[in-house]
Amino acid sequence: MPVEPTAVDRLRGRGETSRLSIDLRQVPWLRPLAGEYAFNFNHVAPLYAGDPASPEAWRETIQRVQQHVRSRGEITRILEAQQTRRGAPPAAIAATRTLADPRSVAIVTGQQAGAFGGPLFTLLKAITALQLARQTVQTHGTPAVAVFWVDAEDHDWDEVATCTVLDGNFQPRTIAMPAPDGAGVLPIADLVLDAQVEGTLTELASAFAPTDFTESVIAGLGAAYQPGARMADAFARWLDALLGPHGLIVFESADRAAKPLAADVFVRELSAPGRTAALAASAGEALTARGHAPQVVPQQESAALFHLNGGRRSIRHNDAGFVVGEQSYTTAALAREASERPEHFSPNVLLRPIVQDTLFPTVAYVAGPSELAYLGQLGGVYKQFGVPMPLMYPRATATLVDSATARFLAKHDFALQQLQAQDESALNRLLESQLPKSLEQAVKDAEHTIARSMERVVEEMPALDPTLAGAARTVRGKMEHELRTLHSKMIHAAKKRDETLRRQFTRAQAQTFPLGQPQERTLGVVFFLNRYGPALVDRLLEELPLELGHHWVLTI
Repeated sequence: MPVEPTAVDRLRGRGETSRLSIDLRQVPWLRPLAGEYAFNFNHVAPLYAGDPASPEAWRETIQRVQQHVRSRGEITRILEAQQTRRGAPPAAIAATRTLADPRSVAIVTGQQAGAFGGPLFTLLKAITALQLARQTVQTHGTPAVAVFWVDAEDHDWDEVATCTVLDGNFQPRTIAMPAPDGAGVLPIADLVLDAQVEGTLTELASAFAPTDFTESVIAGLGAAYQPGARMADAFARWLDALLGPHGLIVFESADRAAKPLAADVFVRELSAPGRTAALAASAGEALTARGHAPQVVPQQESAALFHLNGGRRSIRHNDAGFVVGEQSYTTAALAREASERPEHFSPNVLLRPIVQDTLFPTVAYVAGPSELAYLGQLGGVYKQFGVPMPLMYPRATATLVDSATARFLAKHDFALQQLQAQDESALNRLLESQLPKSLEQAVKDAEHTIARSMERVVEEMPALDPTLAGAARTVRGKMEHELRTLHSKMIHAAKKRDETLRRQFTRAQAQTFPLGQPQERTLGVVFFLNRYGPALVDRLLEELPLELGHHWVLTI
């Protein structure tokens, strides 16, 4: 059985960072699949390439990946061209050159090009990938690098346009980037930032609680997010600056130069219309049979591709071939276009991993909880395209708190999850627990005495006058109501008496569940960099445990 989260791994000091682990099965905002994947892998094993906790699975997957032929020299050249254009750090360029070694493997992760680096989980994905690359080198003696796939061919501007931080009063402030020309129509990779981005950076700076790091954080962002920069390029430059010194390779997946490497995948998808969707749907049924809802429900008439020439449009097949927007194609014609003009095509969520692992020698993909579900639908798709399926390694999941919040949680034996509800129920329970035990017991004794005594009155009353039994019940109800009212007044008095406790609770709640959502999904990476400085990355790399099955509460 899962252990109680407040009883696991009490805060352990380690330098200035301490940590508390929570069993994933006790974390309500994560899909149940995350817990089962970590603690009962055998139940879902047929849907994945191997258990990421098994050294033998790593050895077998490394061997499969090394034996698969791919264009290592060409992808290395494309990466180096991107890095040169962005001015990537030497450590990142050196990591790219490692990929030319036929023995090398990659730990890949990725995310959309979110505003100013995206939410905290984006950083946690990259940290996990870097840690796994180091571990692969140390454990298996295999050259390994970490690759971050910048996904920017979607056109949903609203998904990437905002960044949320906490201000000096720990109130959430959401900063929205003004929509550039083409937003909502063009892929994110094609959107060019205009002069308004400078005002957005000024707004972000004013939202920060000023620290010694504010000026450098805003300057670093300004060097990436500047007028004339493309949104995806700005995101990639920011990741280069933040994690390139640690060897992270940032890949802009929308780069047209890389499309020819995926042309065969596009052609095969169009040559067997509906096959990818059918395989994913079948695996989704297998996932459902194991008690987990599939993440993707494929449309049988849709190809797992988008057409990018003149906008991003879905591709639907019918008896005559394909329909893109209002234009019809024969199967042969669209397949020929995919072969000759692959830059006109983009994979959807089902085909993106296949393209990714065609380009890179991926031994493990660092996945978020939702990704873990749809990746479990792709075993048959990998086989169809003849690409080795990598291991799926769940990203680190964590909440970063300051020492004041850590002390509050420890002192009151407070489970992190209790802070999520955006009402005062948890606060009231906490305040109630602070009441003098003798007073609380006296109220409980009074409740028991009234209930017992009035029950006897109700039972005996009919012997005198049956019509008075109802009146006796009414009196009992009024007495119980008055006692509950008195108890509520006690709680109110406790609130007034201990405003300090209320402030501590509110501050901890704002820090851990801003806007009622888990911190890692809500607060931007830049909030933490402004608060803790660039050393945050080093500390997470060294001190965030690379262990499956835990949500970590880290005190920084």
